Amino acid sequence: MHRLIIVFLLALTCAKLPAAERKYTKDVAKLAAAPAPAQDHALRYFGASPDSLAKAKERLAAGDKNLAKALKKLIEDADEALEAKPVSVMQKEKTPPSGDKHDYMSLAPYYWPDPQSKDGQPYLRHDGKVNPESRDPKANDSGSVKTMGETIATLALAYHFTGSEAYAAHASKFARVWFLDPATRMNPHFKYAQAVPGKSEGRGTGILEARNIANAADSLGLLAKSPSWPVANQKALDAWLGTFLDWLLTSDAGQDEHAAKNNHGTFYDVMTARLALCLGRNDVAWRIVEEAKQRRIALQIAPDGRQPFELSRTTSFSYSRFNLEALCELATLGQHAGVDLWHFTTDDGRSIRKAIDYMLPYADVPAKAWPLQQIKEKHEDGLLPIFRQATLTYGGHAYESIIAKYQDQLSKRFQLLIIR
Repeated sequence: MHRLIIVFLLALTCAKLPAAERKYTKDVAKLAAAPAPAQDHALRYFGASPDSLAKAKERLAAGDKNLAKALKKLIEDADEALEAKPVSVMQKEKTPPSGDKHDYMSLAPYYWPDPQSKDGQPYLRHDGKVNPESRDPKANDSGSVKTMGETIATLALAYHFTGSEAYAAHASKFARVWFLDPATRMNPHFKYAQAVPGKSEGRGTGILEARNIANAADSLGLLAKSPSWPVANQKALDAWLGTFLDWLLTSDAGQDEHAAKNNHGTFYDVMTARLALCLGRNDVAWRIVEEAKQRRIALQIAPDGRQPFELSRTTSFSYSRFNLEALCELATLGQHAGVDLWHFTTDDGRSIRKAIDYMLPYADVPAKAWPLQQIKEKHEDGLLPIFRQATLTYGGHAYESIIAKYQDQLSKRFQLLIIR
């Protein structure tokens, strides 16, 4: 019944759209109208090392108490997510420059009105200081896309570990509203992301917010055996994701982000490689990760492990951690794509491991004082998943000894995703 409703609404909407958009909508309508085959699409998830989730399930089934707290917290988060209502780009009040609310839009967070200008434009940059305008849901989709990505990820993981269909059904509902339903779906581009009033309608830097889309798309692969996420839905999503990935790879905004030397460029690689893997475009994923050896690791990491492009920021610890998180995510994707970033080292010693080891003493308890500017809280516990991955990859006891000093570490989700 739901499939018939989708087809009807798509047909009704299609005639009102521009030619390119009509083609995309007709493709989705054909996929939704196709007879529902058996649930034969394979379970897949690229946000963790191969076989990691399977090992976690085996350990839990065997009564592993070290994972029990993390599973309990995941279920608590998923139960809370069941109470959340699906979000959509249509919920904002302001309309993008295109005149179409289906287009994603947001304001650049670090830009503020110019007090010397009558209308405050053009806005001026104040690094690290978030303008509340950029968080206002009346004019920004950034909060909604974050909610969508995190909610689907939580529910999909809870479904994987518990088998409860309620989690899969609600994740499916969130996905249909954001990606598929004609009345609420987002158009597959980020042209109007992180606009700067008086300067630009959107910038490549706004693509950073799309990491929530990649997270959701990958997490939905965990619903492969759920009747709440039929093959037709996955095929319709793949059509959407294919259009979005092509836009990321070919648009001017995408090329700007690809050229970024800091965390923006690294997360661009993470997003595009993850989406390519989701779509079975393994050659694209391989190329992105392989190029990261020189484009990211050799360029971004100094021989002593510092990340110079992040150290110039007003929140230099946070951005060093943030980019390292992206590098490690990219290395994990490399395990699926057939590229080893974890052990790549330049002739002068630049490597992911060197960057991890540089951060190690600054996350210890008590921590070594961070020597550079950091105008916000550091949130050192964000490094714990990285340290766990370092333990598995490089061995030794240094990383785990620091993880053990954090009292709530056993309830952290990384315990289920990165298995010792």
